[in-house]
Amino acid sequence: MEKIRDIMTDQVECCTLLDNVFEVAVKMKELNVGAIPIVDKEKIVGMITDRDIVIRGVAEKHPGSTKVEDIMSDKLITISADATTNEAANLMAEHQIRRLPVVEGDKLVGIVSLGDFAIRKMTDDQAKEALSEISEKNYNGVQH
Repeated sequence: MEKIRDIMTDQVECCTLLDNVFEVAVKMKELNVGAIPIVDKEKIVGMITDRDIVIRGVAEKHPGSTKVEDIMSDKLITISADATTNEAANLMAEHQIRRLPVVEGDKLVGIVSLGDFAIRKMTDDQAKEALSEISEKNYNGVQH
């Protein structure tokens, strides 16, 4: 069985608690990504998505200078690099998430996304199953 370390992205761009929402949004634009992990030293303390910026930031009239910790998600679901791709797909489906931080202890070592599954032939079915479950739950009105 394939391990997460085999498919994860290990060069992850992060922001820190010192950054504000505007700086995170600019980094998302530059990198063409929809999520940025927030770290304190090497410890992952949160994740901020483009959806967080819209729902918790703009829609609640927070300025771009708002601290990231005010709108980031801090209840994270993470996985070990030694976990199987099957375990990751199941976690992503269960928790309705498209990106999963990969950690050793509290230290961020990578990130795995549905896209990482989709580009690997062996894990196509896992990605389809996870995406199907995520989409079905979101369609039925359950928020993530």
